[in-house]
Amino acid sequence: MIGLGGTPWSASGYVGAFGRAMNRIYEIDEGRPFFKLRPVMLVVTMVAVIMAGLVAVGLVLTGPLARAVGDAIGLGETAVTVRNVVKWPAPAVIAALVVAILYYATPNVRQPKFRWISPGAGVAIVTWILASALFGFYISQFSNCNKTYGSLAGVIIFLLWLWITNLALLFGAELNAEIERGRQLQAGISAEQDIPLPARDTRVIDKTVAEDARDVHEGRALRDSLGASADVSADRPAGHDSTRDDTEASTPRT
Repeated sequence: MIGLGGTPWSASGYVGAFGRAMNRIYEIDEGRPFFKLRPVMLVVTMVAVIMAGLVAVGLVLTGPLARAVGDAIGLGETAVTVRNVVKWPAPAVIAALVVAILYYATPNVRQPKFRWISPGAGVAIVTWILASALFGFYISQFSNCNKTYGSLAGVIIFLLWLWITNLALLFGAELNAEIERGRQLQAGISAEQDIPLPARDTRVIDKTVAEDARDVHEGRALRDSLGASADVSADRPAGHDSTRDDTEASTPRT
């Protein structure tokens, strides 16, 4: 139970890392505090896991199994027909929805609107499909992962496939960001250096800026105090005994 409960928390680490990469793409710092950011990442992770499970069930649900399920719920052959119709469109729609949620919820920017399908998402999905097909062809025809990694070959292949998936998603996100930059420039808005989208939250950013300003102030004060001490020492003549001056100053005169 502990392992099962900790799985979403661990999986949300990837979503958090993806969010940090999205912030770099949109040229903004993370401003959401931990108690606000982590629940969002957990919810996005759970939604993605549930949808991935639905896709897996749809692919595993073969004709005889779909017929058995249909008989159990009173649909019969209708269930097989529905399964044959939605076998491939449904996973594509679910994948597009997962990508749209990742692009919308993970960065610390308020998108103009939630888009079920965007140019970047479409390019990311097509790139992911082609890259996955090429990767599968390479593994089946040219790779010697079993000889190299032994029993760990499956894990290594899966991690490489996740890396390819992540690159495709980030490529699509970069495309969306540059399209948004182009819209801003066409509207006469200065977007050469960064993309002027409002931040979801700036509390962490404001705190970091305040801490940096305080450190700079303390550093300048330390430099000024050391500079003043150096100036006083430079004004005294060579060979002058400052201890003697302090003693004479503290001895009352008669």
